[in-house]
Amino acid sequence: MAIPKAKWIWFNGEFVPWDEAKVHVLSHALHYGSSVFEGIRAYHTAQGTAVLGLEAHVNRLFNSCKIISMPLPFKRREISAAILETVRKNGHEACYVRPLAFRGYEALGVNPTACPVEVIIATWEWGAYLGPEALEEGVDVGVSSWRRIAPNTLPAMSKAGGNYVNSQLVIMEARRHGYAEGVVLDVNGYVSEGSGENIFVIMDGTIYTPPIGNSILLGITRGYAMTLAAEMGYPVVEQQISREQLYIADEIFFSGTAAEITPVKSVDGQPVGTGVRGPITKALQDRFFGILKGEQEDTYGWLTPMNN
Repeated sequence: MAIPKAKWIWFNGEFVPWDEAKVHVLSHALHYGSSVFEGIRAYHTAQGTAVLGLEAHVNRLFNSCKIISMPLPFKRREISAAILETVRKNGHEACYVRPLAFRGYEALGVNPTACPVEVIIATWEWGAYLGPEALEEGVDVGVSSWRRIAPNTLPAMSKAGGNYVNSQLVIMEARRHGYAEGVVLDVNGYVSEGSGENIFVIMDGTIYTPPIGNSILLGITRGYAMTLAAEMGYPVVEQQISREQLYIADEIFFSGTAAEITPVKSVDGQPVGTGVRGPITKALQDRFFGILKGEQEDTYGWLTPMNN
């Protein structure tokens, strides 16, 4: 789906028209994947537009840059303020927000340190990542033949652009096979995540999710789902999950900024549970979206209102 254009993109501290936000073809990031990004959503709540997880996402952006030794030329508060101002200037009631830091044009070689670090923030209107019906009906997924990156090869905890070549291979293979998404195993054969989502497996009332050591990105929405599950009295366990557990699970769901909380209805053609969204997944969705729509109190302070 083509990105619907907004009016402005924040580019190194200034707003430039959408079509004029350009980089040189010899920018380091184009050749070597030296970029870091975030995915953030702003929601239209009963109290007005609010950004979900602003501080958490900005902190992860800076941590990702630190992991790959790419110092940002802005402070956290400057990026946070720029995100809010970009949403405001583009007049969005609800939107997706994409901050991106990348090595630009100067020298060309594997060593990136001579290239300037540049930062952009783009916003656009974007609905449910896996389709509006997916939130209720669930999605069909397949276990990928590709594995997640092995420890000490690429840093899975950094949301770095180069890491997402792996994700691209996973999602393209899944779509070729008729699935909406793929599930990736780690180098040891344990469940890791989707191409761009964390995964939760529910068995006998307990919610399981892979730990950091299984080559996952430490998802912001993952943390929200775990918090809400604990609040609602569901046991949450971080542990290794075998492939065969996917086939006998009562419920499975994805979490992520783009995917939000999306149920999985089948894995490799086998129905998950009864093949429809399960009661625990629905309960978590109801609580999650209740907060995001402003229908329930944001007791955890996850939302940053635009009127602040």
